[in-house]
Amino acid sequence: MRVDVLVRALPVLCLLASYSLPLAAADADDDDARAGKDLSSLPTLSAQQQKAAGIVIAHPVKADMAQRDAAIGLVLDPVELIVEAGEAEAGAAAARSAAAEVERVRGLYAAGAGASLKALQAAQADQARTRAQADAAAAKFQSHWTAIAALPAPARQKLIDGISEGKALLVRADLPGRHLIGSVPERALLDVDGVNVPGAILGVAPHRSDEGQGVGVLVEVRNAPAGLGAGARIPVELLGAKISGVLVPRDAVIYDDGSAIVYKQLNSQPNGPSRPSSGAHGLMPGDMQTHYSPVRVRLLQAQGDNWLVNGIDDDDNIVVHGAGVLWSLQGLVGHAAGDMDDDDD
Repeated sequence: MRVDVLVRALPVLCLLASYSLPLAAADADDDDARAGKDLSSLPTLSAQQQKAAGIVIAHPVKADMAQRDAAIGLVLDPVELIVEAGEAEAGAAAARSAAAEVERVRGLYAAGAGASLKALQAAQADQARTRAQADAAAAKFQSHWTAIAALPAPARQKLIDGISEGKALLVRADLPGRHLIGSVPERALLDVDGVNVPGAILGVAPHRSDEGQGVGVLVEVRNAPAGLGAGARIPVELLGAKISGVLVPRDAVIYDDGSAIVYKQLNSQPNGPSRPSSGAHGLMPGDMQTHYSPVRVRLLQAQGDNWLVNGIDDDDNIVVHGAGVLWSLQGLVGHAAGDMDDDDD
């Protein structure tokens, strides 16, 4: 059963839940055994409830593909990078100087050598103010230039020097309509008037509402063609090595507790000994219960209405429609368990 023709994508990517439950390991052979230690914490549905909730199960499809994404490139103005890098560096230097001054005044005060308590307190206040300014400048640089800030200091300075001297350009390559990126591409090709110009991928670029159209990567272009400058928009191809995984529809993927998950259907189990029902609603003794365990997966590549992921196998029973219902049920189960623990206390 092919998931890419059975299920169309639905917008069910959910952001951070208010708490998390233990997720089953990705190893298909161990999922049932590990989840079985505490099945009460997992979403559980009878056959009738599964039908009512629209739960659809299918096997993922194995796939190999070379990473290749069409992007839109924007050549960035280098002034902002140079200014913000300088502010961060100056702030750090000022903070070091203020800390050294505090130590100097503290030493004089302790030795009774002419420094008063008031002078020490003034130096400490100046240090706190300078430290706050340095932290703000560093946070600004980090948020605007994450990939560059992550470089080792010598490489970062070499990059900034090359940009300030006009030997390199920075290009933000956006994937329109995309807000998640799986594997970071390895290289970029810029189409400049029909000429392919190579670029080096520095990392994922933070979203900037004034210039970004979606998730993107930051590209360094050395010795760019003459005339290519800030503000130019050009087609870019983002390329990566061949990657292997399994395809699941976007409807199967939920983002919870800082990572992507899918729900795996575990083996059905009877709900206690079978005996006639007295008319109670919900699961009755003897009904078959099916447990669903969340499994962490790594997003590799978007492919149409599907995601290429690893962390599950092609023989796993994956919920390809209705994962959002199970995520909601998991929350209800978790809150109920917490309430019971509080009552016991």
